[in-house]
Amino acid sequence: MDALLLSTAVIFVAELGDKSQLMAMTFATRYKVRDVLIGITVATAIVHLASVGIGAWIGDSFAESQHIISIIAGVAFLLFAAWTWRGDELTEEEAGKAKASKGAAIFAVGVAFFLAELGDKTMLATITLATQEGWFGTWIGSTIGMVAADALAIVVGAALGKQLPEKVIKIGATAAFVVFGLLLIAEGAGWL
Repeated sequence: MDALLLSTAVIFVAELGDKSQLMAMTFATRYKVRDVLIGITVATAIVHLASVGIGAWIGDSFAESQHIISIIAGVAFLLFAAWTWRGDELTEEEAGKAKASKGAAIFAVGVAFFLAELGDKTMLATITLATQEGWFGTWIGSTIGMVAADALAIVVGAALGKQLPEKVIKIGATAAFVVFGLLLIAEGAGWL
């Protein structure tokens, strides 16, 4: 349960301001929100299942060096903070693909999200979490966190248009990553 709650919170925060949210809003202007959410959920579940598999393998392989994994995970979270602060934008090409996609909505959204999430910070954050937490809770929690953040983007985007408080979101998400990173480093160093 701890893995589920932690993963939900961390991935929700990681997804704030991410290009995947912009893709979700773009797809929602073309397709039914339900179809967009189903496509996002399926793609996220597949990518995050692979992510937790990688993270669990790393955690198991280096179990005797858990303090080192904590420090590395903490540094990774500080890098995620910098990545979040830098920002993530949907290129014109990516926006064009989202608007011009043909075929079944769920398939189009699912494939686009699957490809967009490979190597993305939410995938890397899920791998990082799975090195320390249970794989199943991390998988379910990370999937819930990402879908919830993207659903929120669709709803808020539809309600507010381009008036999203991007700077506030960026500052909050960056601060959360810094706090998680420093806590993991302190835990790995034996200070907690």
